[in-house]
Amino acid sequence: MFQRRVPLVRLLGFEIRFDLTWLIVVALIVWTLSAGYFPAAYADLPASTYFWMGIVGAAGLFTSIVLHELAHSVVGRRLGMDIHGITLFAFGGAAELSEEPATPRVEFLMAIAGPLMSIALAALFYLLGLALAAAEVAEPMVTVLGYLSAINVLLVVFNLLPAFPLDGGRVLRAALWAWRGDVDWATRIASMVGGAFGLGLMLLGVLAALRGNLLGGVWWLLIGLFIRATAAASYQRLRMHHMLAGISIRRLMRDQPIVIAPAASAAELVEDYLLGRSLKRVPVVEDGRYLGHVGVEEVKALTPQERSQRLVRDIMVPAEPDNIIALEAAAADALAQMQRTGHGRLYVVDGTRLAGVLTLGDLLKYLSVAAELQGNARGPGGMRGHAGSGAG
Repeated sequence: MFQRRVPLVRLLGFEIRFDLTWLIVVALIVWTLSAGYFPAAYADLPASTYFWMGIVGAAGLFTSIVLHELAHSVVGRRLGMDIHGITLFAFGGAAELSEEPATPRVEFLMAIAGPLMSIALAALFYLLGLALAAAEVAEPMVTVLGYLSAINVLLVVFNLLPAFPLDGGRVLRAALWAWRGDVDWATRIASMVGGAFGLGLMLLGVLAALRGNLLGGVWWLLIGLFIRATAAASYQRLRMHHMLAGISIRRLMRDQPIVIAPAASAAELVEDYLLGRSLKRVPVVEDGRYLGHVGVEEVKALTPQERSQRLVRDIMVPAEPDNIIALEAAAADALAQMQRTGHGRLYVVDGTRLAGVLTLGDLLKYLSVAAELQGNARGPGGMRGHAGSGAG
């Protein structure tokens, strides 16, 4: 989902990252608060004071979002889920799951943990504001704390709407899953509700824009688009994982990839591999051991003279965990890793030995055929229900 993530901080064992879209939203919120909200709530203050109020308000808002997602992550980890981190992006934040909840109970407890944290934060900010107001000190800060209390209440109300993939939609899916024992059906219904809710927000955004509230209308439209797209993608992701259930990487990978030695020159790489065999990227292997990869991106900045002087080992991208997967792993795990890291190609290793290469294209070709066969075998009813996990 996120391919431009930048590490921010590490909390309770979880890496907090942000997508570059988040920076735009931070700037917009600081501007909105300092130029509009706080001057209307507390008049006759210097512009510099409103600016710092905007910064503190934005910092408090995103701290609240991080703590909301941390609540999801901590509860998920205690229930046995493997969670890789938290990413902040334009529309909030997301805990990144490498697997799906195994039972409706796990889904429900993870989903409800975030809103409960937001309720606690709303109460905390409200009580702090009351304390400062009673002491008659830091009156601008009382206004900021009032805003943070109100925004956390708004986050609770919005997130508890029964529209997947919002927390309320996940609670709805958990209830439907527990009722019918069919995670596919539960996800499909919750996704349909989420899609309808997203469409409603889009229509509200258009109406708001037509009535003169252009900025607010655009925000509602974008949020609606995001919810609608994410709801549909969550159901499709679940279907793909179920179609890959029981399928090994061995079955789908290319087990005799073209490789290059680290002692080869960059010129040889270009002539014999990139141009000679129309490849964009080549794994670097020495004595069967996978060392990394090299390709167009690594050589295009070199001059012809540099290409004849530099060796592959000098310019290659070293092996890293994000684009390596074990030979014994399942194909569904490979798909989850690609979705999490944004890599469309994984190098399959047996220990340190390169056993093959698996690309997103390989997975999609299999899924395309499997989907057609399932459609023909099952008719218009679609997939059979599986007892298992929901979409993360």
